[in-house]
Amino acid sequence: MTTLLRAIALCFVTLLCARAAGQDSPAAGREAGRHFQRGVTLYAEADYRAALVEFRRAYAISPHTAVLYNVGEAQYQLQDYAAALTTFERYLAESTPSDTRHSEVETTVEVLRSRVGHVSIVTLPAGADVTIDDQAIGRTPLERPVLVSIGHRKLVASMPGRQPVTRYVDVATDDNVAVTMPLPDVAAAAPSAPTKTLPPAPVVDPSPPSHSGAIWRGIGWTTTGLLATGAITFGILAATESSDLSAARGTYPVSQATLVHDGNLTSAYSVLADSLAIGALVVGGITLLSTFTSSPDGPPTPDHAGATRLTVGPASARLEVSF
Repeated sequence: MTTLLRAIALCFVTLLCARAAGQDSPAAGREAGRHFQRGVTLYAEADYRAALVEFRRAYAISPHTAVLYNVGEAQYQLQDYAAALTTFERYLAESTPSDTRHSEVETTVEVLRSRVGHVSIVTLPAGADVTIDDQAIGRTPLERPVLVSIGHRKLVASMPGRQPVTRYVDVATDDNVAVTMPLPDVAAAAPSAPTKTLPPAPVVDPSPPSHSGAIWRGIGWTTTGLLATGAITFGILAATESSDLSAARGTYPVSQATLVHDGNLTSAYSVLADSLAIGALVVGGITLLSTFTSSPDGPPTPDHAGATRLTVGPASARLEVSF
């Protein structure tokens, strides 16, 4: 039967249900009729899944045999052959042979019986909830094998305190597939955290390396060289400014501002040159003394470790040296 013919048949059954609904309360009959009419419309639009929901709701409100025909037809279109076979067999059991659709449903049932098989499910331990294709089946132990549509089926067993188990089985016509599903304990299934072994901590020698004294002496000589270079540089600048000041004094006319400027620069450069020279002498002397008194192989004492800091101002300089 084509889809169009099935839609026409559904419209015909609608009239039967509307008449049967009169046996219920008026409010329930009207509500069941609205759901049924929506189901017929959705079925005609090939939205079989939504139509099935509406037909089931109408049957739940007003359980009349005629509605089972529509439920079975929607399940058939969704290729849920096992559910359609169960619905149509129920329809045949509740309807009379004189029913308009009785012979048609008998033919459909014969077709559906060639499109189903069975699955026998056992869980270890028993008491697990089982679903097939995300549809709840029941809790083990199940009384009988489960009727399923032929094809690739998904089985899931779950229970509190156990890891859920999923199996996939292929079911052909007239098959009775036996499936055993052990559910491991949660504590046993959880992998233990691996123990991390930390690498041994490196052994650090608390004493400084024996060559640290040589490093500080190298720093001392380098500082001495830098200070001496600075003293020479500022000495040359001071001499140059002094020469410019003498030339300015012998020139006429010359402004007082020029003389003051040249005099200040000469004084500043001279102070810096003298300060740096003194610093070079002090650092050089201490470094030379450290070179003579330090053992080349022994570790330096804490007194040898130190630092050098030079503070220079516009007209003053302060050198702080510690070893």
